[in-house]
Amino acid sequence: MSGFIYSIVKVIVKTGLYGYHKKITISGLENIPVDKPVMFLPNHQSALMDVLLIATDCNRKPYFLTRSDVFKGKFLKRVFNYFQMLPIYRMRDGRGTLFNNDAIFNSCAEILNRREALLLFPEANHSLQRRVRPLSKGFTRILFRAFELYPDLDVQLIPVGFNYKNATHFPDEVSIYYGKPISAKRLFNAADLNSSSLTIKNKITSNLRQLTTHIPNEEQYDAINNRLINEKADFLNPIAINKKVKAYSKQHLGDSNEVVIPNQNTDFYKSVFSILNFPVVIVWRLWLKPKVPEDEFMGTFRFAFGLLSYPIYLLLLFILLSIFSTLSIALLITVVLTMINILLVKYALR
Repeated sequence: MSGFIYSIVKVIVKTGLYGYHKKITISGLENIPVDKPVMFLPNHQSALMDVLLIATDCNRKPYFLTRSDVFKGKFLKRVFNYFQMLPIYRMRDGRGTLFNNDAIFNSCAEILNRREALLLFPEANHSLQRRVRPLSKGFTRILFRAFELYPDLDVQLIPVGFNYKNATHFPDEVSIYYGKPISAKRLFNAADLNSSSLTIKNKITSNLRQLTTHIPNEEQYDAINNRLINEKADFLNPIAINKKVKAYSKQHLGDSNEVVIPNQNTDFYKSVFSILNFPVVIVWRLWLKPKVPEDEFMGTFRFAFGLLSYPIYLLLLFILLSIFSTLSIALLITVVLTMINILLVKYALR
């Protein structure tokens, strides 16, 4: 029964993700082993959206390392445990909480020993900047604990590149690239943990820089990023984008590449969408959107709000229409509205 509930939630979330995004493209699923312990190591840009996009399409049922401050209250703990989320404690949670990570690392080692999958973000933070940030040693510590307890493990490291067109925008487009598996055992030297950690981090960093857009030059970051946006570069294709980045990095772009913002007042389809979904749109704009703490959470808040509020909106609309007309007319209008919204998101909204 518990597995059935997990499957139902997964289907609902996956349907919501494909309804929320104009386009989702996934490459490299064939690289994911089905019978070996796996550690997914993605770059981190869009908070919970990154987690959901992997969880719903990676062909595994991964465990997730999650910041410990969300594990508040018995109910939430039970929910998070059910969805295979494990708390990770940070310095900001209090120095005294860090010893709890020892038990978490042991749990992660046991998970890998059962040939299951772990998902954690090696950058240890999120940012909308299109670059791979320095990796923390947290994931290597978990890996080394697994080798300490189970020396014969052959953990497969899967770098994952997220490529959003504009993670704060709706509807957005995203491509996810799963890299080829890397055998951690071949890079591990029990006699020199520091060197092993550095070797593994460098290998993952190198792979991530090929799977996602990487603008290494901090001084020219804005100029290069803005030029790519103005040229309508395909951010879903990291190989092509990184070739452009490499070429632009050799030029002096100066401050001439400010983003050209199109005239939003002429977006007819956006107005149509807002009118058709006025109650949902107005609540989002006036109530929830101002409460989003960081731009990196914009997609997460908007998606979660839409996933919860839109079915309620359709249900209330159906009830009202059935009161003032017939059930068939109410059903027809509700279905037509849903189809129009899907067409607007997939083909019309910019």
